[in-house]
Amino acid sequence: MILKSRTLRNSFTLLLPRRRQFVRRAPAPGPKEVTELLAKYASSPHRPLNLSAMLSFQPLTPASVLASVSYALEEIPRRLATRIQSIESLPFIVGTNPYVASILAAHRESFMWLATYPTPKTLEDNAKFAESLEDLVEKHANDVPTLAKGFQECSKYMTNSQISEFLDGAIRNRISVRLIAEQHISVSRAIHDPTYPNAGVVNMQCSPADMVRMCGSFVNELCEATLGASPTITIEGDRHATFAYVPVHLEYILTEILKNAFRATVEHHSKKNKDRSSLPSILITLSAPRRLPGSSPNYFSIRIRDQGGGVAPANISQIFSYAFTTAGRGASGDDGSGGGPYAAQHVGGSAAIGDGGVGQGNLFGEITGKGLQTGLGTIAGLGYGLPMSRLYAKYFGGSLDLMSLEGWGCDVYLKLRCLDEAGDSEI
Repeated sequence: MILKSRTLRNSFTLLLPRRRQFVRRAPAPGPKEVTELLAKYASSPHRPLNLSAMLSFQPLTPASVLASVSYALEEIPRRLATRIQSIESLPFIVGTNPYVASILAAHRESFMWLATYPTPKTLEDNAKFAESLEDLVEKHANDVPTLAKGFQECSKYMTNSQISEFLDGAIRNRISVRLIAEQHISVSRAIHDPTYPNAGVVNMQCSPADMVRMCGSFVNELCEATLGASPTITIEGDRHATFAYVPVHLEYILTEILKNAFRATVEHHSKKNKDRSSLPSILITLSAPRRLPGSSPNYFSIRIRDQGGGVAPANISQIFSYAFTTAGRGASGDDGSGGGPYAAQHVGGSAAIGDGGVGQGNLFGEITGKGLQTGLGTIAGLGYGLPMSRLYAKYFGGSLDLMSLEGWGCDVYLKLRCLDEAGDSEI
């Protein structure tokens, strides 16, 4: 009995220091000023900006730019406050994770800066604010991969549905905040530079064919460097058609889908035939809306077809699940297979790989050599590509679906709403 008591006492002695160390990582409550401001903004109703209002900024005037900065300074703190409260409501043990805690601290700091910033009254004041806002956007470039790492470590403390619900909300919130911020940064640049290509985040002449070529070139280099071979891309259909859309969203979606298709094709045919010189092409079919009278809303449709062997029936229901993709990286219950190319995206991680910088020539995305920089940060091998791509596609009322023919390949169907007709869509 004495031995058992001594053993129990020794066990508590060993556990207590570890417990104290873990608890010390818990995020401290914010100062009273922060708490009060958060409560004020979180309780105030959001002011969604519809696309028709966003597109009305052209032609730009000093008054429209100052109206834009006023909206950004009102709405971004509101949305950050909502996200902060969501993080604070996570289970305590999840909140103590250093990755999650760092995101909370960064959000609080950014919220306070925006909530207390005086509204610019002149274009000169706005230019200074826009420059600082751009730095703030870049500061949060890696929020999603940081959260992903945190949830990988905390997956045992929340159910898969709870994790998916939280991440869906966090990513949707992030999409809206970045759109508002980048819209204002863009119009602030354009008012001082008449040659600036886009006065806003929506490109009225976005070319899916050009985007496919650009993303395909990047993925081709990535696949060659990683797997030693790469299939070609064949584009058919309405190759010269354009539509109004946010290029950075399409860039991210296409890159993620193409990475999956490229990797699946190389790996599937390497098993069948060691000669990689005759890999089947990835077939991209573009279908522009016919814009018939009374046919609104109209969608631009894209089909990406590969011959990469398809998805196993046991995995098909999970390909858009965060839990499935993270399980491919070593979570409990992983069978070691990694779930195939439609689970965790191993080919270089995510679309957003780079040095963290944003080129002056293109705020919303830049491909140079091995780097593709978007607003998503570096998500290397965390497998969030497909679920995030679907969220981006659905944000303005589109869709992303995958059909698998086991043993042959996959078709991905992407429908994107034409934003020049989506004035009712809210950000």
